[in-house]
Amino acid sequence: MTNNNPTLNDEVFERAQRDAGVASPPMTMAGFLTKTGVLFALLLATAGLGWTMPSGGALIGTLIGGFIVALVVSFVPKTAPYLAPVYALLEGYVVGAISLMFAKQYNGLVPIAILLTLGVFVSMYGLWATNIIRVTSTFVSVVLGATIGIAITYAFTLIGGMWLPGLNALPIYQSGAIGIAFSLFVVVVAALNLALDFQLVQTGIESRAPKYMEWYAGFGLMVTLVWLYISMLRLLGKLRN
Repeated sequence: MTNNNPTLNDEVFERAQRDAGVASPPMTMAGFLTKTGVLFALLLATAGLGWTMPSGGALIGTLIGGFIVALVVSFVPKTAPYLAPVYALLEGYVVGAISLMFAKQYNGLVPIAILLTLGVFVSMYGLWATNIIRVTSTFVSVVLGATIGIAITYAFTLIGGMWLPGLNALPIYQSGAIGIAFSLFVVVVAALNLALDFQLVQTGIESRAPKYMEWYAGFGLMVTLVWLYISMLRLLGKLRN
């Protein structure tokens, strides 16, 4: 869930353009918005399924399947038109099932998390569009470094927790001051990743990246928003406790 899209950078667009050649139809904003809308429609469809028909086995299966598909799309962007919709379907079930877990434990938490996620998205777009937040090379390095650090932390505790159960009980996962501060940090980093997504979509359009990159960019934005939403749920849950 914390693996964002660090492979969605200028080099990806440049390589895609070289591979596609000048005859390839270019990436457009309208095309990107359309593809992104399709992906979120698919995600919401299966989110309803995860909400109404939760299953532990299905949740584990979709988590593993989504992780594998995400890796393939991240490193082979040409597969995005085919695999990004598959990822949206798998991730939708995960989002729905996890949302149900939080809804059962914390009454009214899910709608608040949804509204806050949308609010952060709109706010970050406004800050980026007005150049209040400038995506410089230093900004990119800091945000991606923090993103990778969070991913490593989660992966270490998840895998290590299989042999050392105490890792899953670290203060960062609890509802104390340290746990709340960590979750707030994760939410901030996820939000800053939205600025990278906006900038990189613009880069793809300006560099006339090939058409399939519309799916790839939509996939990257979807990953960021899902990460932000799940992180928001965790933060709000800790604050309730």
